[in-house]
Amino acid sequence: MMTSKEIRKAFLEFFANHQHQIVPSAPMVIKGDPTLMFTNAGMNQFKNIILGNDPITSPRIADAQKCLRVSGKHNDLEEVGHDTYHHTMFEMLGNWSFGDYFKEEAINLAWQFLTEVMKLDKSRLYVTVFEGSPNDGLERDNEAANFWEQHIAKERILNGNKHDNFWEMGDTGPCGPCSEIHIDLRSDEERQQIDGSTLVNKDNPLVIEIWNLVFMQYNRKADHSLEPLPNKVIDTGMGFERLCMAVQDKKSNYDTDVFQPLIQTLGNQCNCTYGKNAKTDIAMRVIADHVRTIAFAITDGQLPSNAKAGYVIRRILRRAVRYGYTFLNQRESFMYRLIPTLIQNMGDAYPELEKQRELIIKVIKEEEEAFLRTLETGIKLLDKLIAEAQENKVKEISGMDAFTLYDTYGFPVDLTELILRENNLTLNYDDFNTEMKKQKDRARNAAAITTGDWVYISENSDTITTEFVGYDTLSCETRILRYRSITQKNKTYYQIVLEKTPFYAEMGGQVGDTGTLTSAENEFEVIDTKRENNLPVHILTTLPEHMTLPFTAQVDKERRKAIEANHTATHLLHEALRETLGKHVEQKGSYVSPTTLRFDFSHYERLTPTQIQQVERLVNKKIRQNIALEEHRDMAIDEAKALGAMALFGEKYGNRVRVIKYDKSIELCGGTHAQATGNIGLFKIISESSVAAGVRRIEAVTAEQAELMFESVQNAQNTIREMLNNVPDIMSALQKLMTDNKDLTKKVEQFIAEKSKNICEELIQRAEEKNGVYFIRITGKESPDMYKNMIPMLKGKFSEVKFVFAVGTVFDNKPNLIVFLSQPMIEAGFNAGKIVKEAAKYIQGGGGGQPFMASAGGKYVDGIDEALDKVIEITTI
Repeated sequence: MMTSKEIRKAFLEFFANHQHQIVPSAPMVIKGDPTLMFTNAGMNQFKNIILGNDPITSPRIADAQKCLRVSGKHNDLEEVGHDTYHHTMFEMLGNWSFGDYFKEEAINLAWQFLTEVMKLDKSRLYVTVFEGSPNDGLERDNEAANFWEQHIAKERILNGNKHDNFWEMGDTGPCGPCSEIHIDLRSDEERQQIDGSTLVNKDNPLVIEIWNLVFMQYNRKADHSLEPLPNKVIDTGMGFERLCMAVQDKKSNYDTDVFQPLIQTLGNQCNCTYGKNAKTDIAMRVIADHVRTIAFAITDGQLPSNAKAGYVIRRILRRAVRYGYTFLNQRESFMYRLIPTLIQNMGDAYPELEKQRELIIKVIKEEEEAFLRTLETGIKLLDKLIAEAQENKVKEISGMDAFTLYDTYGFPVDLTELILRENNLTLNYDDFNTEMKKQKDRARNAAAITTGDWVYISENSDTITTEFVGYDTLSCETRILRYRSITQKNKTYYQIVLEKTPFYAEMGGQVGDTGTLTSAENEFEVIDTKRENNLPVHILTTLPEHMTLPFTAQVDKERRKAIEANHTATHLLHEALRETLGKHVEQKGSYVSPTTLRFDFSHYERLTPTQIQQVERLVNKKIRQNIALEEHRDMAIDEAKALGAMALFGEKYGNRVRVIKYDKSIELCGGTHAQATGNIGLFKIISESSVAAGVRRIEAVTAEQAELMFESVQNAQNTIREMLNNVPDIMSALQKLMTDNKDLTKKVEQFIAEKSKNICEELIQRAEEKNGVYFIRITGKESPDMYKNMIPMLKGKFSEVKFVFAVGTVFDNKPNLIVFLSQPMIEAGFNAGKIVKEAAKYIQGGGGGQPFMASAGGKYVDGIDEALDKVIEITTI
């Protein structure tokens, strides 16, 4: 039986022998593409070639691509673990042809690999072809069907509808019919009873699609019409895990050697045996799947966070922790201990796992521990809701409360439902779903964008690639190639593509340029420059009336110079950190704007003030040396690495790269930079903090912003000096002031304590009695703390009798309540927390506390007396 490693290797060797260039997997986490957060298909890294924005470097390509489907159109998350073949992270084996072979050879290659190399039983295979679509004016794909008839019986060639057999990149863009290859993995007895052809695309877990051959031959326009694609493309994708299931004769992807090592390791950790219990089996499958996703995301530079891609990864991690917590009784972090097994199983194919081992383990462990604390907090809050429901004899918890637990505290709603069920309570799911819909609608409305079709200015403008001249000049003559309108938040903008541009489009953490586009008639402001499908797209608020005129594109010079200073400073900062902290430091993210820079890097502890000063000194030393930029604009990647250039994990590099060098700082970078380090002027770190486990963040300023910061500090220093009567030594004066304040504070506390004692002795003498309950009722204007200090003395005095201490104060114009109960009162069933909560209604406030002592604050001063009356009424019945 072939192992998964052998199957992956066989696929790549087969296509290499058929003149395909084998390329490495692109990062699973996508950067610089506003339309996608994750690689969800093998074709993603070739999208720009398919769209015609990048040149075809090789007409035949094959690879094994790590993919993630968990959000948007391709969302498999809720299926994962509950069935045998859905996953979040999976590998897509694929082959491509860009204007080379088309349907016939794609079909021949697929059939040959499956039946001759993998030796799959031909009698178990079925194929589908597109049945046609009258609405699109498309007939059945008889061409593909005819090619299939050379390999497989006609009755095993099935028609598929538009949903299953017409592939589209999105609402617009390249698309075309496809042929799916399905395999029937049922027993011979089952196959005799029910014809497998009736189960294709019917969600049968043993009659599954393993390979999809996409024949891209059309372009979908914004008006939904189709036009022929100039260069036809073959794009195939085969699920690696499903192929392993078929080759290894298993009934589940999770039974293959792709997942079993993880499942067995997990079983040993939690003393569970896979296959013995349905619920624990689901949990083990979920965890085995999710830990792969999380580890690969971290290696690609995407850490769990509360925004965008980071939020998705955190959500996946927390889903796995929740399953471990609920069904495997894991109360401490456990997933990080699976990483060595994952690396042993997949490290050969993806060496980045081993290289990032320490970071992966540290991040996962810290995230697990944080979420387990969240679960504890959520359970305490839920216990409170359950107790209140039981006390009020209510059988249902409101959906609003469950949504608050979910939205504010990150507590999963299905865990809420599970705990409620254990307590014979139900959840109002309708209300919960209503609140969830409101939240999604708010997010959807905020992000909704309407995009028009590209309008081409001349016949050949759709084939011209924009020339970027911004490394050498900030101004050039150009013409408009195409434009389109976009509408977001009820505002209309225009995207313009130029033949030649000096504008740097946002990428690699560097913001896009702004400036002007000027014709003989008018001047138009360029408010931003974005990169879409590798095209520099210029954003304007006003569209030129005469699009065919020549234009002058002018970048805002001062803004660009500030950006360049900050970007070059990040390179110097990176080198300084490695010199100060060690070679383990690697860039994990950056942001470069005209006003500030942000740099994320791998390191496992807070930088000391001395280390921060050392880093600043090293950077500023390089600035004073005025080191000239050494740029290698078009260098072979291997040559760049030999020069010492650092390649960052999570970045996709081509065969030719740009190298930026300032002395020992050598990096692969496409951004714009200062011609010499002296142009930076000055560098100052303004903050150092933690981003995630094992990742620190430095924020800094340069040039004019650094000068402004020093001016602000100096102005503050001068103001403090004036406040201290212009003393020559500010530090000594401040130290004396703090010492004097500490002494005075101590004296005040002693005075309050003595006063509290005296008042308390007087109050004890004034204690009243009603229905066997002694009570002291008092109003005042002192700090509530003074009365709280009396409680220990009162507790000792009235320890053997029923006693209530009810205080109402108005301090700083705010009403406050304090309720203290002696132990006999508590034993009689009274609770200070519940009492103060009821009384607080009279001061329009709220509060709580422990059974023996509680406090509340409010807004309505005139309600103090009524509140105290309520306390006495409740406790002396």
